[in-house]
Amino acid sequence: MTPANRIPYLSDVALLIGRVAVGVVFVAHGWQKFDDMGHGGVTKMFKGMDIPAPSLAAYYSTWVELIGGLALIAGVAVPLAGLLLAADMAGAFWFVHKGNGVFVTENGYELVLVLGASALLLALAGAGRFSVDGLLFDRTRKPQEATT
Repeated sequence: MTPANRIPYLSDVALLIGRVAVGVVFVAHGWQKFDDMGHGGVTKMFKGMDIPAPSLAAYYSTWVELIGGLALIAGVAVPLAGLLLAADMAGAFWFVHKGNGVFVTENGYELVLVLGASALLLALAGAGRFSVDGLLFDRTRKPQEATT
């Protein structure tokens, strides 16, 4: 028997902590693109990395990281946000980091791997009970019995 089976809501607490931690990192990266670099700066950077459709990719990565990160934090539309963020990290891996080894100090893929895998995990596991999704779509509650 796992701890999550023995302690009610433990897995929901873990999902909350994971969502918030991963969401904060995505928001920080999205905000950096939006506020520090701007669309033109991100587009120029992506063009220099030979990323296809750099302007479109700049919009996608900026807004998916910013809004998707906020969605993870709040627990809103987590399956969709998680998939979009995982796709964002797959692109970062493929076009930027894959040939540089593992370590981030060498522009490697360790951060995008962990963020992408975490986003995919959240997309598949869901937001958990302590989220907006959990409040709106909690299927673990027993339906109220009909009164006669």
